[in-house]
Amino acid sequence: MRVAVIIPALDEEDAIGRVVRDLGAVSAIERIVVADNNSSDRTAEVATAAGAEVVVASQRGYGAACLAGIDYLRHHEAGPPDVVVFVDGDGSNHADELPLLVAPIAAGDSDLVIGSRRRLADPGSLTPPQAFGNALASLLIQRMYGLTCTDLGPFRAVRWSALEAMAMEDTNYGWTVEMQVKAAKRRIRVQEVDVHNRARIAGQSKVAGTVRGVFGAGYKILWTIWKYR
Repeated sequence: MRVAVIIPALDEEDAIGRVVRDLGAVSAIERIVVADNNSSDRTAEVATAAGAEVVVASQRGYGAACLAGIDYLRHHEAGPPDVVVFVDGDGSNHADELPLLVAPIAAGDSDLVIGSRRRLADPGSLTPPQAFGNALASLLIQRMYGLTCTDLGPFRAVRWSALEAMAMEDTNYGWTVEMQVKAAKRRIRVQEVDVHNRARIAGQSKVAGTVRGVFGAGYKILWTIWKYR
């Protein structure tokens, strides 16, 4: 299967080179797209030097960067891939686990595979608010939409046709939960696989690392779950 990776990245010059190089060593990947979310540092330059294709996502927001990457693949001269894998640009995901996410799709068993960090995350790699928020959101999704999940992990693979069917639109914190809720409503086949998670390579999270980010993300996630009920 033709697999493309989208990496939304904001001010990740210290990590993005390693992330791209590690992914470049995974034979299953056809192209790596870094969606530079209007960074103020050398993220785009470092990503390009490491071998990524860089698209500028001028509107700030995690979802906006993901949408920019999708639009780039949609209109690429080579045509869209069969599978898109979303990877964080901070180095917290393990590139060598990407085949675990793609395998159920390649086997025809699933259309969306979410990397769950609940069991294998390194101690301290998820803050208490993150762990609590993921557990609460997962419970609400199960109760309201009937989809069993344990995490809103950003490390995930999705079949291109399913991605297009979900018509993603959130531009910030609600991106991952929107995908899971829409998948449930559209009866898209979803499963989880356990993945490791490590502390980001440098700096602090734009979400979990600030009070504003924690409350902003929490509110948006809960609002998104309720919005699509």
